[in-house]
Amino acid sequence: MTRTAVRLLESTTAKLAPAPDANPLLPLIASGTAGLHTLATLAMEQRLVIAADLRSFRHLAERSAAEEPASAPFFEMLAEGEAVAAERLEAYAEACGADADRARTYEPLPGCQAYPSYVARLALTASPADAVLALSANFASWGGYCATIAKALRHHYAFTDEARAFFDFFAEPSPELEETARTAVQAGLDAERINENLAYGHGRLLQRYESMFWTTLGALDTGAVGSASL
Repeated sequence: MTRTAVRLLESTTAKLAPAPDANPLLPLIASGTAGLHTLATLAMEQRLVIAADLRSFRHLAERSAAEEPASAPFFEMLAEGEAVAAERLEAYAEACGADADRARTYEPLPGCQAYPSYVARLALTASPADAVLALSANFASWGGYCATIAKALRHHYAFTDEARAFFDFFAEPSPELEETARTAVQAGLDAERINENLAYGHGRLLQRYESMFWTTLGALDTGAVGSASL
C-alpha cells in the first residue's frame, strides 16, 4: 500500500506520544500547587526558547524554499506563530513578576534550553520534510500541555485572559498548519526525500528534550534543579 502523509503523521505521532510522567510540572500547575516563582521561570525560559525557535524556523523556511519548496509554508507559519507567541508571552511574564529587569539578570537552565538547541541543529542539518514530520509529532503533546496550563491559570491563579493568551494560542488547533504539514510530508514521500527512521529519531529526541524542559522546571518546587538540569 502506498504510504500517505496522513497515515505517516498519525503513526509517527502515536509512536512518539509522551509517557504520562513525561511532564512532572503539569500536574502541579493543574492543581494550583506550582509556585509563582516556577511559573515566572517558565516565562523566562520560554522567552529564550521562542527567540531561538523563531530563527531556526526562518532558516528552515529559507532552506526549504531552495531545497524542498513544499515544506517552506510549514516553517513560514511556524515562524509567524513564534512572533505572535513572543508578544503574547509578555502579559503572562508580567503576571508572574518576570519583568524585563529580572530577565536581564536571569541565568538560563541547561535542561530547559536543550530543546531549542536541538531544533537549531535540525535547522542546519535535517531534511526539511523529516523536520516537518518530527516537529508535527512533537507539537501534538505541546498543544495539550498548553490547554491544561491555560485552564489552571484561570481557575487556580486568577490570571486574566490576556495573561493566559500565550497558552490559549498554542492550545487552539491549527487546521491550516496541519494542512501544510500534510502537503510537505506527502511531497517528501512522493520525492522519496523522507527517511522515516531519521525523522522518528529526530522526533524521539525532541520529545526527550521537551520532557527535560518540564522536568527541570518541576524540580524547582522540590529544590532539585541541579540534578534535573544536567
